[in-house]
Amino acid sequence: MDNRAPFFFLVVLLITAGVGAAAYRQYSYDIPWLPAAETEIWQVEARIELETSGAPTQVFLTLPPEQQGFDLINEAAASSGWGFTIDRGVEQRRAHWASRQVSGSQVLFYKLDFAASDTDLSLPTPNAVVETVPWDEPNSTAVTHLLNTVLPVSADAHSLAVQLIQLLTQPDQNVNLLLDQFRSAELLARLLQTAGYHARTVQVLPLEDGRRRLSLTEYVQLFDGENWRLYNPQIGAVATDDLLLWQTGAPSVLEVQGGRGSRVTFSISAQTRSGLIVAKEKAGDLALSLYNLPIAEQGMFKLIMLLPVGALVVVLLRILVGIRTSGTFMPVLIALAFLQTELVPGLASFIIVVAMGLFIRSYLSSLNLLLVARIATLVVIVIAIISIFSVLSYRLGLLQGLTITFFPMIILAWTIERMSIIWEEDGPKEVLIQGGGSLLVAVLAYLLMDLSITRHLAFNFPELHLVVLAVILLAGRYTGYRLTELRRFSTYKQ
Repeated sequence: MDNRAPFFFLVVLLITAGVGAAAYRQYSYDIPWLPAAETEIWQVEARIELETSGAPTQVFLTLPPEQQGFDLINEAAASSGWGFTIDRGVEQRRAHWASRQVSGSQVLFYKLDFAASDTDLSLPTPNAVVETVPWDEPNSTAVTHLLNTVLPVSADAHSLAVQLIQLLTQPDQNVNLLLDQFRSAELLARLLQTAGYHARTVQVLPLEDGRRRLSLTEYVQLFDGENWRLYNPQIGAVATDDLLLWQTGAPSVLEVQGGRGSRVTFSISAQTRSGLIVAKEKAGDLALSLYNLPIAEQGMFKLIMLLPVGALVVVLLRILVGIRTSGTFMPVLIALAFLQTELVPGLASFIIVVAMGLFIRSYLSSLNLLLVARIATLVVIVIAIISIFSVLSYRLGLLQGLTITFFPMIILAWTIERMSIIWEEDGPKEVLIQGGGSLLVAVLAYLLMDLSITRHLAFNFPELHLVVLAVILLAGRYTGYRLTELRRFSTYKQ
C-alpha cells in the first residue's frame, strides 16, 4: 500500500517554508505585498566597455541634469582598479574614471536611482540672442526654401517645429540634400535656430522596465518663450513622463582618453520606493536576493520567475480539466512570448506562422527527409517567414507585427512538425483540438502571468514558488476524472 504520509509531509513543508520565508522577507525588508502600494523608482545602469593598452587612461561619462518630473535618489559607481570622482565644474556633471596601468578589456558601471516627482523645476532660460547658424551653398538655398515654405503656415515656435517635422518626414529634393549631411535631430535644431528660436539637440533615454543594452536617442529641445519642449524628429512633440533627459550641454556623452573601441549602453529596471528600494539597500544581508544581480540580469529574471506560474496553469488544465495540447509545456513558452508581443498581435502572428509552416511542411513530406534534416529545414523556413512578416508589417505601418521575433524559433518549428504528424495520423480534427487547446492554455497562462500582482510576487517573493511546487505535486497525485470526461456520464441523468 502506498504510504502517503511522507508525501503530504513534503507538501506541507514546502507550503510552510514558502509562506514563512516570504512573510519573513516582507517583515524584515518592508517589501509590500501589493505592487501598487508604493512610488515607482527607476534604476538606470550605464555600462561602459573599452579596450586599453596599459597607458594612462581617463573615461568621462556625462550625467543627467536636474529635470522636472524626476528626483535623484542615489548614485554609485563600480570600477575595480580605477579611481573615480565626479566633475562638477562643467556644463553638466560628469563621472570621471582614471587609471595609470590598466590593459585589456575594461567594463565600468555607473548606477543611478530616480523617483517620479511633482517638483516644479524650471530649466535655465536661454540668452536673448539666438546663436547664428552658418550654412554653406547649396545648403543655404535649400534652407531658405524650406523656411519660406513653413514660416507662413506657422505662428510660434511650436507650430513651426511641427511643420518642419512634417517636411522632414516627407522628404523632397531640398530635404534629401540636407539629410545627406545632417542627422534628423541636428537638422531640425539648426533650422529652428536659423528661424530665430533657441533649439538644441539632446540625448534622452526611454524608461521601459526590464530593457537591456539600450542606447541614447537624439531628440530636439525647443524653447517656446516660457518652457523647454521636447520633440522627436520623426513624430513631433513628446511628453517627458517616460523619458530621462541625459545630455543637454556641450560635453559628449562618453569621452575616452588613452583607450579605444569604447561604447556605453544602458539597462533599466523599475521598482517601488518604500518597499523595493529598502530591499535593494538590504540585499547585502540577504545572500539569495535577486537584487544582488546586475540590472540587466534582473530584467531577465523578471520573465524567468513567471515560468513556474505558467507551468502551474498547464498542470491544472491538463490534469484536472483534461485539455489536450500540442507538446506538454509549449503553451508556457507561447505565453512568455505573448508577454513581449501583447496578446492579440501575438495570437495573430502565431497562427499565421504555424498555418504557413503547415502548408510548406506538407510539401516536405513528399521529399522523404530524415527527421533531423526536416526539423532543420523547418527552422530555416520559420526564420524566413518571420523575416518576411516583419518586413511587410513595417512597410504597412503595423509596428506591432515586428514583435513576432520574440517567438522561439525552435519551438515554432517543432510545433509545425508535431501538428503535421498529427494531421497525417489522426486527421485535421485532432490538429484543431490540440492546437486550440494549446492556444487556450497559453492565453490563460498569459492572463495570469501578466497580472501586476503576479509579476510583483514572483520576483520579489521567490520563496512563494515553493507553494507553487507544492500545488503541482498535489495535482500530480490526482487520479480522478477530468472535467472534460464528465460529459460522458451526462446521459445517465434522471
